[in-house]
Amino acid sequence: MRSLKVISALLGYPESELFEARQALIDEVQSDEGLPEAQQAKLIEFIEQLCNQELMDAQENYVSQFDRGRSLSLLLFEHVHGESRDRGQAMVDLMAVYEKEGFAIDVRELPDYLPLFLEYLSLRPASEVQQWLADVSHILALLETRLHQRKCNYALLFEVLLSFTGVPVERKELREKVAAEVRDDTPEAMDEVWEEEMVRFTENSAQDCGDNAISQRRRELDKVQPLNIQPLSPSAPSESAGSF
Repeated sequence: MRSLKVISALLGYPESELFEARQALIDEVQSDEGLPEAQQAKLIEFIEQLCNQELMDAQENYVSQFDRGRSLSLLLFEHVHGESRDRGQAMVDLMAVYEKEGFAIDVRELPDYLPLFLEYLSLRPASEVQQWLADVSHILALLETRLHQRKCNYALLFEVLLSFTGVPVERKELREKVAAEVRDDTPEAMDEVWEEEMVRFTENSAQDCGDNAISQRRRELDKVQPLNIQPLSPSAPSESAGSF
């Protein structure tokens, strides 16, 4: 599904290249025969809104949404496993799927990074795409609801992704859950995190003090090596797309 690669690009950090590709992105959406007209219109509207901004404004908005706190993290497994060891094994398993299908990762990013995951799915058969997206629909619905609560137009992208899954969403229940959450992106919440990490830095050993969220993220990225995989010949969809 060609539109998945468009959504992948739109969910990445806005760069000048993205703005320059505005018309190409619109053309891709319009040429995706598997995308209903209503969804095409939503995606085109989002592209227009995004690319009509000043680049620095778009970048600041992106950072304020996705890079402050974990509640809107685009790392899928973070919403399922947190920092547990299960997350590491899940990433290994997902990387193995990419390798099996000949999907080469040429960026330093974790395999569960949503834009990367969507780029992979854009190369897969429609039935497999639906299965994978259905598996993560609970994460997509939670992110969509949190974005709606913050009146962020990126919610539209998640609406489109959810429309591919065929999975019903209990929106009322989700809205109530999100409304009861304590925001983790406020200055007060971020100060509290840094204070906790400072305590750990002063009280724990040098080895332990590296376990804070930012150091953990950097270590994970450093462990990700680009996969130099040659494209495989077309093959039938795998027996199971996997489960989150």
